[in-house]
Amino acid sequence: MKTNTRVNHGIRVPEVRLIGAEGENLGVMPTPEAIAKAGALGLDLIEISAGAIPPIAKIADYGKFLYEQNKKEKLVKGKTKNVEIKSIQIKIGTGEHDLGLKAKKASEWLGEGHRVKVALFLPGRAKYLEPKFLKERMERVLKLITFDYTIAEEAKKGPKGMTIVIEKKK
Repeated sequence: MKTNTRVNHGIRVPEVRLIGAEGENLGVMPTPEAIAKAGALGLDLIEISAGAIPPIAKIADYGKFLYEQNKKEKLVKGKTKNVEIKSIQIKIGTGEHDLGLKAKKASEWLGEGHRVKVALFLPGRAKYLEPKFLKERMERVLKLITFDYTIAEEAKKGPKGMTIVIEKKK
């Protein structure tokens, strides 16, 4: 883990707002005096917030501080969920049974928390059909999806046809 946290003599500002080892506010004091206080307690002076005016520093054990930071990062990293965009492709003439199968798969993916991109593939001259007709074709498959969803990206025309992105309703 790389850290850009400044410690003890690495803190080069004239004064800091000091937080004690127990979390109490000790006020604003010159940096050398704060370093001396930390040294007297056998601890380190760690710069917590460099952007504040004056910067905030805390008296604590640096090794323990790094351990806590690492623990927090791992906790945050563990809570994030990777959302993929799954894709199903239909054509204008796709039959009802096939649409049902594709809608079932899309419902499964929505249940797992993924986004689903429904692509209406338009070969050749079909690209120039009326937009109202194309949206109606797209609605056919959306009606068959059993899972509650919201439209993340409205239907838009692309070079290969029309696409719409849906996601699980929150």
